[in-house]
Amino acid sequence: MHIQNQTWGQRDSAVNWHPFTPLKTAGEAIAIVRGEGAYLYDENGKRYIDAIASWWVNLHGHAHPYIAEQVSDQLRTLEHVIFAGFTHPSAVALSEALLEVLPGNQSKVFYSDNGSTAIEVALKMSFQYAYNRDQPKSTVLAFRHGYHGDTFGAMAVSGRSGWTEPFADLLFDVIHIDLPTEANLPEIQAFIDHHADQIACFVYEPLVQGAGGMRMYEAAHLDTLLRYCRSKGMLLVQDEIFVGFGRTGRMFAADHLTEKPDIMCLSKGLTGGTMPLGVTTCTADIHEAFRTDNVYGTLFHGHSFTANPLACRAALASLHLLKSAETQAAIARIAHQHAQFRARVATHAIIHSVRQCGVILAMNLGDDGADSYFRNQCKPVFGALLQKGILLRPLGNVLYLVPPYCISDADLQYCYDSIIEVLTESVIEISIE
Repeated sequence: MHIQNQTWGQRDSAVNWHPFTPLKTAGEAIAIVRGEGAYLYDENGKRYIDAIASWWVNLHGHAHPYIAEQVSDQLRTLEHVIFAGFTHPSAVALSEALLEVLPGNQSKVFYSDNGSTAIEVALKMSFQYAYNRDQPKSTVLAFRHGYHGDTFGAMAVSGRSGWTEPFADLLFDVIHIDLPTEANLPEIQAFIDHHADQIACFVYEPLVQGAGGMRMYEAAHLDTLLRYCRSKGMLLVQDEIFVGFGRTGRMFAADHLTEKPDIMCLSKGLTGGTMPLGVTTCTADIHEAFRTDNVYGTLFHGHSFTANPLACRAALASLHLLKSAETQAAIARIAHQHAQFRARVATHAIIHSVRQCGVILAMNLGDDGADSYFRNQCKPVFGALLQKGILLRPLGNVLYLVPPYCISDADLQYCYDSIIEVLTESVIEISIE
């Protein structure tokens, strides 16, 4: 077939390799040709509600006119400049704006390209911080079932699973612990105590483990664990790549905690879903450990597009929108609607558990609560919801909603009603394999 007679989906199948997609059963990708607000439109004109914010990145809706205007202005002024030895107004202004809303102990901003690279920078900062102080440590503490990205360092500190199995022999050793509860905290602390001298840092997703199955846990228990780790000389590396920028109901998950991290990693919603950008922030103490007469004490890390002006300008625009009273009210509104639906769906025969943190709502399908990515309970649900014009991409048997803040109450109710309808239809068979 001549290329002009093919659909975008057909042309895509001939040339593209998609992420997290089993090739043998993939089928043709849905070609999205435009977006507006909470909606995506495919090449046939069908409209979808983007109820997962396009993999959790979109905060304010697609093709937001204010962000587009700001990026367009930047593009006509300066598209990029090397960030080693040079700077530009958008990077300076964004760092200033971020440090105003981050915990007060955060002092410096290091730019990279995405969430995985933000984690890589944090790991290198942590290891070299100890090295530069002549107290080298080579081990990381992390939670089981965590997910921090797909580059090698990020994979290493994530939970071990089928995702990482082909690379198992290539990943550095990490000490994994369970999420803290009131019951297991003494046991976790005793376990950490045996390894504390070798641990450079504790890397963790606060309050919600995203790709690990939307596992949620209490801020108070995390605070207790963080205090203990800090008392043992570990740096605290807080991965807010998913939960940052309002997802937990507050600006950052850190705002739910008493103990503040030494290093923070941000991405996803940072630019409002406009383009890639990663940020790793740190305390003044960590920054000062790299101020040395020894050139080898320098943090040798960088990317060609570090602090890209277009991305920085998009992030400034997104942060401006996020801080507005209108957006903050929308976050509270979505959280309230989620809470009502949570009560409604909690007793459904197919739902094992339902949980919520801010605008993040998740539920397990099946009767055993297992939430492995490789279970397929939600596959028919995903297809049925797509037919109804709703994009909800499950994590194994975990169905979740993380909508953009511009979503209307009517669209939320349509999503809720459709979920109930699909789960209740006799043609959908959910079974535990």
